[in-house]
Amino acid sequence: MNIEIKEYMHRLGSAARKAGHALARADTRQKNMALNAIASFIERDVDALLEANAKDLAAAEAAGLDAALTDRLRLTAATVAQMAEGVRQVAALPDPVGEMSDFSYRPSGIQVGKMRVPLGVIGIIYESRPNVTADAAALCLKSGNATILRGGSEAFHSNQAIARCVHEGLRFADLPPAAVQVVETTDRAAVGELITLSEFVDVIVPRGGKGLIERISREARVPVIKHLDGNCHVFIDDAANPDKALAIAVNAKTHRYGTCNTMETLLVHEAFANYILPELAERFAAKGVELRGCGRTRAILGDRVAEAGEEDWSTEYLAPILAIRVVKGLDEAIAHINHYGSHHTDAIVTEDYSRARRFLREVDSSSVMVNASTRFADGFEYGLGAEIGISTDKIHARGPVGLKGLTSEKWVVLGEGQIRE
Repeated sequence: MNIEIKEYMHRLGSAARKAGHALARADTRQKNMALNAIASFIERDVDALLEANAKDLAAAEAAGLDAALTDRLRLTAATVAQMAEGVRQVAALPDPVGEMSDFSYRPSGIQVGKMRVPLGVIGIIYESRPNVTADAAALCLKSGNATILRGGSEAFHSNQAIARCVHEGLRFADLPPAAVQVVETTDRAAVGELITLSEFVDVIVPRGGKGLIERISREARVPVIKHLDGNCHVFIDDAANPDKALAIAVNAKTHRYGTCNTMETLLVHEAFANYILPELAERFAAKGVELRGCGRTRAILGDRVAEAGEEDWSTEYLAPILAIRVVKGLDEAIAHINHYGSHHTDAIVTEDYSRARRFLREVDSSSVMVNASTRFADGFEYGLGAEIGISTDKIHARGPVGLKGLTSEKWVVLGEGQIRE
């Protein structure tokens, strides 16, 4: 183990813990002052941010980074403006910290309720996109959490430039700059240290590819908020409205291919398959989507669909490929989703209220939808303003994680001198 990295990360953790205590005392006005200042400094320093980003882009090109990653890495004047606006939007969101709820009187006369409080120190590990630095800093700051950010080495210069704007904004509002720390080394050992700093870090949020998240989940000694993949489904029931079914299925797959809330498997009720599948096949063909189907799907569509293998039902393609399976009905659809799915987002298209209610109750996913595209599963569309990520875990946060997902609740008791007899 690199002793210097170990000591460096220990210093970051210790500073974050102290800053977290100060941040937990900050009121909404002070946090919003810092956020609005950060947004202004990002806008002011647009040229410096683009200059830093140009260094990262040049290094990425020299290293042969693939086009998709390079595209996510790139900043423009427009994306910098969007970054600043995103920070201002977080400032405009309601502050969850200190919110009290669920109070009730007990027979003893005490009042018992809950108060929402910060988690403490959040470590965030992410790849490529520099805007995550500003987004994560803003969300953690507004929710009263100190944060340690470890971006990908490909965005090193961009992330450090954004961090300077964040620190200036924190100082402007008389908050400790250590409330948001961006790791200043590209050594991969820093990640291994961060995820084991249980003395200082309360939760880890990984944002990146499945390999990164699996490694962190396996090695972390700190609780992790994460999802590994998004194998999302749409089930078209035989009580579906055909127009809704066509629109939702096509949108869920083709709106964007590389997102975790894109449909990867389409399930169709056997009583509706002969009617809906030929039209769907035409629409998917027009979009260039490769179809892989079960035997019953192939019997209907012929050579327009390739044979699906067992692995297709559990694959997150992130590409214009779609698996299709004809099922006997709701029971088989739910069983398929719960067996092969990744517990991310799944939808039913139906006009039958009872079936819709069963689907909502029985599908074991973090987002379950009726008559809507899976592409809506993100923090902005859910009204959270922004998200730090999506969780398919069942403890604490589940689904898109916004400000409230970065807090927890503690019990509070209000009395007037009661003692227990």
